[in-house]
Amino acid sequence: MANCLSDLLQYRGLFQMILVLGIGGSFPYGFHISAISYPSLHIRTFINETWIERYGYPLHPETIMLLWSFIVSVYGIGGLLGSLYCGYLTTKYRKKKCQIVTNLIMLVASLFMAFCKMAKSFEMILIGRFLYGMGTGFSLTIHPQYVGEISPKKLRGFSNSTLAVFLTLGKVLGQIFGLRELLGNESLWPLLLASTGLTALIQLIMLPFFPESPSYLLIQEGNEDAFMKAIKQLWGEGDHQPEIDDILKEKAATKSTKTLRVLELFKERSLRWQLYFLVTIMTSLQLSGVNAIYFYSFEVFRAARFEDYLIPYISLGVGTCECLSSIVCSSLIERFGRRMLLCGGYVLMIFVLTLLTMTLSLQHQFFWMHYFSVVLIFLFVICYGIGPSGATGAIITEIFSQSFRPSAFLIYGSISWVWLFVLGMIFPYIVESLGSFCYLIFLGILVFSSVFTYLFLPETKGKSIMEIKGEFNKLNFGKKQAVNTENNLSKEHTFCTRL
Repeated sequence: MANCLSDLLQYRGLFQMILVLGIGGSFPYGFHISAISYPSLHIRTFINETWIERYGYPLHPETIMLLWSFIVSVYGIGGLLGSLYCGYLTTKYRKKKCQIVTNLIMLVASLFMAFCKMAKSFEMILIGRFLYGMGTGFSLTIHPQYVGEISPKKLRGFSNSTLAVFLTLGKVLGQIFGLRELLGNESLWPLLLASTGLTALIQLIMLPFFPESPSYLLIQEGNEDAFMKAIKQLWGEGDHQPEIDDILKEKAATKSTKTLRVLELFKERSLRWQLYFLVTIMTSLQLSGVNAIYFYSFEVFRAARFEDYLIPYISLGVGTCECLSSIVCSSLIERFGRRMLLCGGYVLMIFVLTLLTMTLSLQHQFFWMHYFSVVLIFLFVICYGIGPSGATGAIITEIFSQSFRPSAFLIYGSISWVWLFVLGMIFPYIVESLGSFCYLIFLGILVFSSVFTYLFLPETKGKSIMEIKGEFNKLNFGKKQAVNTENNLSKEHTFCTRL
């Protein structure tokens, strides 16, 4: 407890910046994932009423559903575009500047949402959702990079896991504010959709008071004065020389390395296994079944004979469990390591998903199976939050060095948004075709990811970027060639002096 208190006092600048980054980073993504479902009936009614007022006749129900589906899915299109352009823009204009511009995009989107009903324009909802997607596409790419780069080695896992904490917190608050007693009713739903304009405004005001990441200032900019000033502001007074030496070693190792584009990243042999893990971990995160669980949970709750008015509150309980388990993950990640939490989470999710498939297939034979399925949904979300949700961001940030991180996170964001869009489009058809066995697809993905991670992923806990790179060199080049590479690097590092 005393150590935690001393860290809180010494690194208060770091924790303050993590809070500011989270508010405008992954929080809006989670909020808009959950909040949009609550006013769905009101939005569809608004579309039809607007059309009648303009043209004098109602829309066909299928057309209304098509427009509603496009409103939901255009968020993913905007997010994908934001992710694709983020790597180039952050390299050219810095992460802080790009995040500030992102806040302006989010504010414009919130204005479209707030005044759509007054303007009697459902097109404004489409534009607002697209801009929200683009803004969160930027934020989800910038947030984990920024947090990972501003954190000292001993707090890097905790800092990176806060990405999941803010994301799930956004989901929960979206569910809370979406309740009909608050903003999810017929008169206030535009304010619900515009709510994240407030978080964007807070970050827009606060972010200019914080520095760029120390590693960026030293490695990319070569500005030693700004580097030391950022270290002092974020990490406080104390002996940070070992951390500074690690950053200097990274700078020395990347001195002749240019920032690679995505296609160049795929061709780089020294990054081959890092890319394998990036694709595997991100695919398993999106196709682990948790998004499908959220989609199918309403049907399970109805089958368990819960009243319709109670279902939003039960779903809120599911979201709260995910949020709390993400907080637990952030407290455990530096103790147990990333690899153990990831593999352990996969194994527990496989076990729970197997049981859930069985209970869903038997729910018509035994009445109590409905309630067992509800319990399993809660357990699955808890396992996801403690394991993959929090550990994934930490691993991906740590396995790529400063020069390769922008392009790596472009791939990270693209995979995330593409799978989110694909899953939203095809999962209803999968449910229709496979019924209760629809989760077997996700089960297979989890089995593959758990075996692959257990056999090959090195532990990154407590290691510098160069030490992690050395571990991956053994996979990329073989042990003998990796030793020669490390010896050559150690000779290059001898010029590094203390600042």
